[in-house]
Amino acid sequence: MSTYQTVLLDIKDTAAYVTFNRPEKRNCMSPTLHAEMCKVLDEIAAARCKVIVITGAGDAFCAGMDLEQCFLEPFDKPELMAQINHDAFGWFTRLKNNSAVTIGKVNGWCFGGGMALAGILDIVIAAEESTWGLSEINFGIFPGGGTTWAYANNIPSRKKALYYALTGETFTGKQALEMGYATNAVPLVGLDAEADRVVKMLSRLGRVVLGKTKEVYEKVKGMDFEAAIDYEMAKMWELSRETNDDWVRTALVSFKKREFKPGLQSYELTKDV
Repeated sequence: MSTYQTVLLDIKDTAAYVTFNRPEKRNCMSPTLHAEMCKVLDEIAAARCKVIVITGAGDAFCAGMDLEQCFLEPFDKPELMAQINHDAFGWFTRLKNNSAVTIGKVNGWCFGGGMALAGILDIVIAAEESTWGLSEINFGIFPGGGTTWAYANNIPSRKKALYYALTGETFTGKQALEMGYATNAVPLVGLDAEADRVVKMLSRLGRVVLGKTKEVYEKVKGMDFEAAIDYEMAKMWELSRETNDDWVRTALVSFKKREFKPGLQSYELTKDV
């Protein structure tokens, strides 16, 4: 694995652990971090990881964009600004569309672009004590670069969503769970254990079926029921072909022998695909 200035990468078996490593800046995303995340995702793709866990060093998950380095300093340098945006939105989009299951481990401060990042991840486990906020209004802009999309799609209540965007008031990880922004919230002391528990569950499952599950979910959200049936069945047979019908040849045969309970257990893959 490569060494980076602003990011720590650790790949263990089929799980990649990414840590933003700018604790002195509460892990704000700098141009260097954006460029390095593009390379990090290349490494993770080459390793064919099933799971990507993202967290931050120190007492912060990510306090958003580095305002000086990403906006103030390159403001009168259009080519530099374009490159920064290309890298930033490039790796954000790649992460959102990644076939691996993406998990955010929100250990502390989560602001602005950090909330955008949390908003595009598949699973977010937050420390109850973590502090979240949309502070853009405090310096005269609205949440941009996908952040408005993220909070609008993660906070179902229009009134709650607009309240936090309009006032800049902070909320806790426990409140993030109540609003639907987090999947689960636990005391900070138990955050690592809870994330490890989820990674262990996911790691037992097939890489292809995890990716297909995400893909089908995203596609059918905008379909009517009849179209969704057609699409889901087509993708089911696509999955079968790509995994040599493992769900029938292994899982259903094992179920027939009463070797596992599908409501409570997963079967052991013949071949991890």
